[in-house]
This record gives sequence, structure tokens and C-alpha cells, in this order.
Amino acid sequence: MKISILLPYKENFSPEYPGAVSIYVKDTTLCSKYKKNIKIYGSTDYKKKLLNNYINLPFKKELLKSSSKIYVESFLIEENKKKSDIIEIHNRPSYVNQIYIKSKAKIVLYFHNDPLNMNGSKTLIDRMNLINKVDKIIFNSEWSKKRFITNLDKIYHKSNKLTVIYQSTNKVKVNFKNKEKIITFVGKLNRAKGYDIFGKTITKILDKYPDWKSNVFGDEPREKLIFKHKNLNLLGFQHHDKVLNNFKKTSITVVCSRWEEPFGRTSLEASSRGCAVIISNRGGLPETVTDAIILRKLNQKSLYNSLDKLIKKKSIRTKLQKNSYKNFYLTNKFISKKIDFYREFLIGKKKEFNLKKKKDKFKILHVTNFNERHNGRLFYNTGSRINNGFVRLNHSVLTLSDRDIISYYRSIRDIDGSKTLNKKLIDIISNYVPDLLVLGHADLIKKETLSFIRKEYPDIKIAQWFLDRMDSEWKHNKKRFLDKINYVDCSFCTTSPDILKFPKKNKIFYIPNPADNSFENLNIDKKKYFKNDVFFAMSHGVHRGNLKKGKFDKREKFINKLIKKTPNIKYDLYGLKNIQPIWADNFKVAVSNSKMGLNLSQGKSIKYYSSDRITQLIANGLLTFIDKKTKLNDFFNNNEVIFYNSLKDLANKIIKYSNNDILRRRIAKNGKEKYLKYLNSKIVADFIINKTFNFKSNRKYIWLKD
Repeated sequence: MKISILLPYKENFSPEYPGAVSIYVKDTTLCSKYKKNIKIYGSTDYKKKLLNNYINLPFKKELLKSSSKIYVESFLIEENKKKSDIIEIHNRPSYVNQIYIKSKAKIVLYFHNDPLNMNGSKTLIDRMNLINKVDKIIFNSEWSKKRFITNLDKIYHKSNKLTVIYQSTNKVKVNFKNKEKIITFVGKLNRAKGYDIFGKTITKILDKYPDWKSNVFGDEPREKLIFKHKNLNLLGFQHHDKVLNNFKKTSITVVCSRWEEPFGRTSLEASSRGCAVIISNRGGLPETVTDAIILRKLNQKSLYNSLDKLIKKKSIRTKLQKNSYKNFYLTNKFISKKIDFYREFLIGKKKEFNLKKKKDKFKILHVTNFNERHNGRLFYNTGSRINNGFVRLNHSVLTLSDRDIISYYRSIRDIDGSKTLNKKLIDIISNYVPDLLVLGHADLIKKETLSFIRKEYPDIKIAQWFLDRMDSEWKHNKKRFLDKINYVDCSFCTTSPDILKFPKKNKIFYIPNPADNSFENLNIDKKKYFKNDVFFAMSHGVHRGNLKKGKFDKREKFINKLIKKTPNIKYDLYGLKNIQPIWADNFKVAVSNSKMGLNLSQGKSIKYYSSDRITQLIANGLLTFIDKKTKLNDFFNNNEVIFYNSLKDLANKIIKYSNNDILRRRIAKNGKEKYLKYLNSKIVADFIINKTFNFKSNRKYIWLKD
């Protein structure tokens, strides 16, 4: 892995007057496992450098041309020789466009200041441009990130592309007995840093407590704030190591900035050396320290009272010092690991989601038709069964009923409701941030939406399931299924994929129509008395609730011939002979009045395909007849389901089992128990998760051949 780090123009990567960016880059580079692969580029007049892998970029200024552009051009000349895998730009969003055009490397942008005050990220258009061109954007605090996402669409708020990685320092051993009566201030001696408040307050404190002294590190040539006291030591700018050593003996450190500091290195370093820290509640300062006194009101009185309290009460001061030190975690080693981790992710060496370890609880967003608008008529559907399976596996499941949304939100501006649906999906993901997005027949979810989700939330896995036939007579369904195939991680269908000639590159698996214990609970195999012998139902008007006029189903001919061959058998038929189909509880009442059921799907029988009627028949305890050409006898035997070869064979078997209740009930019971045990919603949902995330499972999936 080759990594180039580009510092801001004129950033002093030198022990002489180094900036916070230089210190951060130096510290994290030294701890990186890729430190030998890193080149740091900058431009400084100082001869001494913080690291040997620093390269000073030479360039000549040109009239009417930006020095920053010349600086980046000079970098790109060097970069063209090296051809890095990753270019990390620090604190200069304005460099991105120039580098994006000329380099094929992954681009990472670090923000060390307020994004809304920087050229290249001030406007909404600027920030959208960065999101589209940069592979990772790193913020030094949650405060900085919040500033960046101001007015951005919610989908970006929790995007993995936007990451907070705090600044860091080393943690050294501290002997709290060696702490001296010192109050330290480090930074520019100006009003923005609150030095005027500190100066006026510290002179009063030192008057009251003459055995205490104060050390001030820093300067400010542009603003003169003069405070004098015999115990106030104005030390000016000092080498960074001297400042750190001072913190080791300091008891109290004050960081009372007026301005919204994006992070605040002084409080970070003071905490790592066991100081009792007082900070203002501005910007990212509260994020720098685990234990500190936070000034809710930034004025002399508030600071005076806080200092007075810590000086008077040694026990409180010592406790704050020790807790600050004990809980300090932002070490260079820790932060370097986080940086190396995203580097490995960007070049494909690691997944940001740890797929080797299966979670006990996923967040799952399930998008399918939950039929709210049909007032419970279509409650007993496969989408609800699969959803129950996710819930029974103890996952957090959020549902989105796509057909209801498009039905409710159609308008002149959104004819089919799809604009609203896709926006709603993105909004939900931005708030919920699921681990897994599952789509079931969600045709109006656009490919562009899925592409956007994959780009902004690369950790989210996407799966789709599909129930309808996809063989030659139903090519339009195959087209629907394949429409999103390149945007999902895994796909599932209720026909054996090997007969549908899918592209080999895609992960496509068969799933059975799942049963659910709360849906299939009739136990018809235990009944002795029935009104009818055979139940059969079909429909080609599911969402209307009634049959389409003029529509003819070839199964009608089959049923009519069957009735003629079995004149003494009483059939209960729905969806044909002008008998309207039945739904919901009416279906359950009707099916419980027959002792046997015919599972006959529309069209030619093909491998493993069945409508979801199979679940409602077998799992409710009906003796069920299935065409042998479905090859469902691969995982059901003749002691669980009755398979037939022809119309004549079916007629003979219906007559046989209608006259043998003991045998009928035993086979029906075996079929029901097997279906509920091995093809239930929990197992199917588990299969979807395991295959999508590529988990290994010890669970038995009887539809998979060894």
C-alpha cells in the first residue's frame, strides 16, 4: 500500500513552530504499520523536519496564479512518479478537485477546522462535490462533522464515508505526588482563545493563593493582551516537548476558548498527563477530555470559582486528575489503528463490517408489500412470514410497505408514488442505519437508490427475495428479478435457480415458501369429521379481491377432468366456476372443512416451484397432493406428502386416501411436522441472513443438497 499525505500549504512540518496538523501526522505515522509506505509532502522554510519521510515540494510563484494551485501541481508531479493507492489531504478541501482530475488514487480528506469556514466546503454545493469525489472524509470531532452535514440530506448524516477520528497524543506514566501548584495556559494569547478572561482571572487567583504560580505558553503578535504578576510566567512559544513536560508537573490546565474550537489539542495533552482540566463548552472541546470541569458560562466569575474550588479542595482536584488520566484513551497507537483500518478498507483488504463474527442482533429494514391498505385481507402472506422469522431470531426489524406508500402518495408530481417511496427509503436508512436491507418484490425501488445506498453506506448488506414464477411463460418476472441483481449481495427465489439460467456471477439461492407457527395453526390432521374431501383455491385477482373478468386459467380444465374421474369426491373449490377467491380468516375456516388439499400452481410444473398455498395446506395438517415434476420429493417423502404422476394417478390417490382416514391423518401429520420444523419462517430468515453475510451455519436446511 502506497500512501501520500499532503499537508496544507506552508504547514510547518518541523520541530520549530509545528502546527497541530503536523504533530498529528507525525505521531500517527510513527505508530502506523504502513509507516515505511508513507510519504509526507509539504512546503516549509524550516530546515529541520519532524520525520525523514517528509518531502519538501519546490515551486516558484507565478503572477496571477494561486500559490495553492502551484503547490498542488508540484505535488501531482511527484505523485505521478509514485502513483499512490491513497492520497490523504489535510485541512484543505480546495485541493480536492485538482487532485481528483489528475489522480486515480483513493482520496481521503481530513478536516481539522470548521468546514463551513474553509474554501471548498463553505457551501452546500461544495460539500456535495466533496462527498461525490472523496472516498473518505475524516473529522477531528463530532462537532466538525455536524458542521459539515448542515443542511445536507439526512442520508449523509450517518454515512460511513463521513467518519470521526480524534486527534491523539502519547500517554506517559505520571507520578501524581510530583504535581506542583501550577496552572497552565497554552495557545494564542488572544480573545478567541479566551486569554483575556484567563489573564484577568489568574492575577486575582495568584493574589489569593501566593504559593501557586501560572505558566503561559504561546504568543500573539497581532493582538496585545498584557497581564503581569510575579507568579505569572510568560514563556512564549516553546518546543512541543517542553509543553508536554510542563503538563506532567501541572496541577490545573485551563482551555477557555471563546471560538468554537473544532477539537482542542491542549486539553487532550493535559488530560494525557494527568492534569485537572477546565474547559469552555465550545465546539469540540468537550470531546477532548473524559473528565473535566466545563464552564457553562464563559466569564471571569465562572472561571474564578472553578479555579478556587480546585485549589481549596485538594481531594476534588486529585480525583479529577486521576480520572482524567485513567480514562484517557486517545493514544497515538489507538488512533493509528483506526486510520490503518480505513486505509485497508479503501483498498479492499478489509471489510468495515466484521463478517467473521455473527451478530446476535442485526438491524434489518424489510421492504415489501405488507398490505395495510387491504385491511387485513392479505395478512397471511409470505412477506409477513419472513418478517416474523427475522423477529423470532431476535433481530431488530423495521418494515416499510412499499405498495401502501405508492398507493397513498400518488400525485400529479409523482404519478406512481415512486419518488416518495425512494426518498422515504433513503430517509429511513439515514435514521435507522440497518445492517441488512431486504427487498421483497419491491419493484419501484430504483436501481439508482440502491446504488446511492451502497455508495454512502457500504456496510449495509442488501438482499432480495422473489416468489413468482420466472420460467419461459413468465419472462417479465425474470426481468423484474434481474433488474436489481447487480445492486444486491444475495438473491432468493422459490424456483430452483439451476433451471432459470441466471448469470453465474450472482449469488442466487432457492428458498421454500416458509410456514409460520402463528399462521399455520389449524392441526387439521387431528380432526375426524369434515364437510369436504378436497380443498383447492386459486386466484388471479389478489389485490382486487375478486376474479378478473374474461380471465381463464388452464387449471380449470385440469380440475374439471379430475372431478369427472372422482364423482364421489366432494370438492371445495375457490377461484373458478364463478366462485370468488377467499382470504384471511375466511380462508382458514374453509380450509379446515376439508381433509385433503391439492397444491396445483399455475403453468407447467417446474423444479421446486410452488405458490405459497403449499404452506397453508401442508403446515395446517391437510394431506396434500403435489405433482411429482416439481421434484419437491427431493426433501419430502411419500410418508409426508402424496406425489402424483398424472391426472389418472392423482384421481386414484384421492379416492384411496379419502377412504383411509388413519393413513391420511398419519401422512398429513408427518408432513405438517416436517414443514413446521424444517421449513419454518425462522429457518428461512436465518438462511437469508447467513447466505447474504456469507456466514457458516450448523443449522440443517433440508432444501440444500450436500
